[in-house]
Amino acid sequence: MKKILYMLLPQWADWEFAYLSSAVSMLGNGKFENKILSLSAEPVVSIGGARCLPDYTIETAPHNYDALILIGGLSWHNENAQTIKPLIDACIQNSKVLGAVCDACRFLASVGALNHAKHTANDFTELTQYSAYTNAPNFIHKQAVSDNKIITANGTAALEFAQEVLRALSVASEPQIKGWYDFHKLGFYTAPMPQNNK
Repeated sequence: MKKILYMLLPQWADWEFAYLSSAVSMLGNGKFENKILSLSAEPVVSIGGARCLPDYTIETAPHNYDALILIGGLSWHNENAQTIKPLIDACIQNSKVLGAVCDACRFLASVGALNHAKHTANDFTELTQYSAYTNAPNFIHKQAVSDNKIITANGTAALEFAQEVLRALSVASEPQIKGWYDFHKLGFYTAPMPQNNK
């Protein structure tokens, strides 16, 4: 079974996690498992007040995973977020899928993790404040960008981000992924019903 690790910091963005994790469960046909990673074993509370109990801490994070997903929120600028850098480095070195959405993209820039891939974020100028960021020519003004196993998206692109992660992990066929995206993006009365994965 393939394993997806979701990094949640305090005040994580409920909707960014919910769209992706539920799509993995709905479309993955039992071949994927969603696991929560955080800075400690204590419940981590979302922007909306949801309390999530982590499966792993930084110290107990497994090495056998297929994707590391940084869910956006209001705590990526905090100093303790820097403790995640070794996990980011290992993820890239081992050619695993690395995803970041909203302010987590800024964090990746701050640790130099966007220097070898096309990418996006909430705002280009916020990336340029970091000396570790040296890849300005490859910033793309787009909702979500996938390149070199690194997926980034701005804070208004939870669905686009989820779609790119689903594709990168081959969670389902392209028509199934596109059907899921269209259904949630266009609405019940406009989009065709997503195809069943069976």
